[in-house]
Amino acid sequence: MQTNVAKIDSSISAQLFPFVDLQAQYRAIKAEVDAAIKRVMDSEQFILGPEVESLENDIAQYCESRFAIACASGSDALLLALMALEVGPGDEVVTTPFSFVATAGAIARLKARPVFVDIDRSTYNLDSAQLQSAITSKTRAIIPVHLFGNPADMDTIVEIANSASVPVIEDAAQAIGATYAGRRVGSLGVCGCFSFFPSKNLGAAGDGGMLTTNQEKLADRLRMLHNHGSRTRYEYELIGMNSRLDALQAAILRVKLQHLDGWAAGRKHKAERYAELFHHHGLQDLVQLPRVTAKGTHVYHQYAIRARHRDQLRAFLRDRGVPSEIYYPLPLHLQRAFNYLEYKRGDLPQSEAASREVLALPIFPEMTGDQQARVVESVAMFYQGENRRR
Repeated sequence: MQTNVAKIDSSISAQLFPFVDLQAQYRAIKAEVDAAIKRVMDSEQFILGPEVESLENDIAQYCESRFAIACASGSDALLLALMALEVGPGDEVVTTPFSFVATAGAIARLKARPVFVDIDRSTYNLDSAQLQSAITSKTRAIIPVHLFGNPADMDTIVEIANSASVPVIEDAAQAIGATYAGRRVGSLGVCGCFSFFPSKNLGAAGDGGMLTTNQEKLADRLRMLHNHGSRTRYEYELIGMNSRLDALQAAILRVKLQHLDGWAAGRKHKAERYAELFHHHGLQDLVQLPRVTAKGTHVYHQYAIRARHRDQLRAFLRDRGVPSEIYYPLPLHLQRAFNYLEYKRGDLPQSEAASREVLALPIFPEMTGDQQARVVESVAMFYQGENRRR
């Protein structure tokens, strides 16, 4: 699952600061990144090789998984996971409609049927209380999404999945480093899927992805599938695809991985500061702040609030030079691409309400206190003006 923020600032000339400041991140580690790029250029080994293998080992260790398999994107990671589990036409895969399109898109590309379960109002993750009723004899997998960096209710999800003998694929595209019950996301299901899109907490200088698993046979199958179904050159055991991570991206990610926990701590500090500022301005009854899943730790890929009159608030913030983003303006079950599933408005009310009310505010480790204050002061001004207009 991915969120595309690469061009979010293009239409807003008066922004006081960016929604995500990748330049600030690069300046802090420029020497390390530049040295890693030079190392790859000097080696002239650009596809797979030692850089990719080293990153796979590092990610496996970081995510507390036995194996990690690099691929070309988070979207490919989801597709490869389903392919490895032999999901195909006539099968059903249960997931959430409040996510980036890649989550359900991977299911549909294999001619399987996405089955959407509504979300929990507080966490925006798949509502585990509704999961059991969505499972049928055709269910071949469950894909919970750790949305915005907040883990899903994995105890309940895994328990229900195990009772039905259905594998769980974790869409952890936004959540690398998050934990649930003391374990890293990506190690809780049969497979974890990660994205290294540039704006992610661990972002490459382009697309990239990773799969994690504790199952040796599954890891072996994934390695073949991401390399044209081949274990040995020009010998093909499976129909696979070309989804290999470039060595340049691997080298950059190896540098950034060393800083990831520090950046996560910075994001957590910014989230705590936001909460203080919102309470200082008396906004806690007007704005729902992020709520962490029980047993979970949040890595705040997005700082998503729930706001009354969301669209008007966003326009007000834009006029004051404060960036924001909407994730996601239309849930997947109402997207034209999924019309054939025959969902209609009102079928998944919590997802539909979230699409009208959730607003992501800027959060990144390098964000200053003054920038955060400007964001919350602007939100407060909007609601003060709204009260005056009544």
